[in-house]
Amino acid sequence: MSGIVFFGTESLESVVEFYVDRIGATRWLEQPDCTILQYDNLLFGFCSRERADTEGTITVVYDSADEVDTVYDRLADCALEEPVENEQYRIYQFFATDPEGRTVEFQTFRHETPAV
Repeated sequence: MSGIVFFGTESLESVVEFYVDRIGATRWLEQPDCTILQYDNLLFGFCSRERADTEGTITVVYDSADEVDTVYDRLADCALEEPVENEQYRIYQFFATDPEGRTVEFQTFRHETPAV
């Protein structure tokens, strides 16, 4: 099974550019007022609307702490904190905000996970 998470946006192009240019997502599908992005096995879309949906968290998972640190270096200007160890969930992570204020988490698991 596959799926897509959609968010309404007031600033379609600038939000899409953030995820493509700064995070490394690719444009998977263009529709009349929506762009669906892909990052590895994550599909998420943004559609032009009168109100931005900013609830929830988009989490991007990396294979290593070094990769998390690399993306932090690119996003330090919009990061809420430096990467930290989260012992409760056994992850290494940091949070940032996108141009409309959505929370974006960048993490790596510190334990084995099932294949996706």
